[in-house]
Amino acid sequence: MRSALQFTRSMATAAASKTPNMKTFKIYRWNPDTPDVKPFMQSYELDMNQTGPMVLDALLNIKNEMDATLTFRRSCREGICGSCAMNIGGKNTLACLCKLDKESNKELKIYPLPHMYIVRDLVPDLTLFYKQYKSIQPYLQSNEKMPERENLQSVEDRKKLDGLYECILCACCSTSCPSYWWNQQEYLGPAVLMQAYRWMVDSRDKATDARKAMLQNSMSLYRCHTIMNCSKTCPKGLNPGGAIAEIKKSMAFD
Repeated sequence: MRSALQFTRSMATAAASKTPNMKTFKIYRWNPDTPDVKPFMQSYELDMNQTGPMVLDALLNIKNEMDATLTFRRSCREGICGSCAMNIGGKNTLACLCKLDKESNKELKIYPLPHMYIVRDLVPDLTLFYKQYKSIQPYLQSNEKMPERENLQSVEDRKKLDGLYECILCACCSTSCPSYWWNQQEYLGPAVLMQAYRWMVDSRDKATDARKAMLQNSMSLYRCHTIMNCSKTCPKGLNPGGAIAEIKKSMAFD
């Protein structure tokens, strides 16, 4: 029987013998160390026979073999950390979950998340985003004495958190929201509001009234106009727009 190494080598040889399947990647570039150079789109030609199945594989290939100066965030490669969020082919998504269309030679354009300050290339500045997340106090609050071992809740109450706790704070939804583009300094945006709702409906949390009071103004919550870009673009299949609607409903009928 052939060893795993022999099998890997034979596969690599077979891939190399194929006719090159070239695809053009146009990637947004900007370097703060050269502020006089305006942002531009740089083209890279990549053989689809020599790269993995996801956009992140292609980006790593470009960085490792063509241009070490290309800058982007990435970590888990499994859609868990949210680091590699960017705009790929016109849609905000995660590069590690975005599958490459290897059959089409149509060029692929890759930008950083839209309407954000850029640190460099495909890296957005998420300082404000995390500051807004911190402002909703995303942790369990209670005046009651905490149990020594477990803070129990019923199966029904636990189910209320499904579709909320899975958010990885990649910011794809917030940066796809026109209301967030226009009012970013005051409107909290879909991702943060969905997390606010996650704590509001947690049966173990006793700060629901205080959480609602923080949102009772004209900007933090009510800039949402149900455009629903947020729910369409979420790479985890969540529904931030629905969570925002539930917050509005709960505040209206209090």
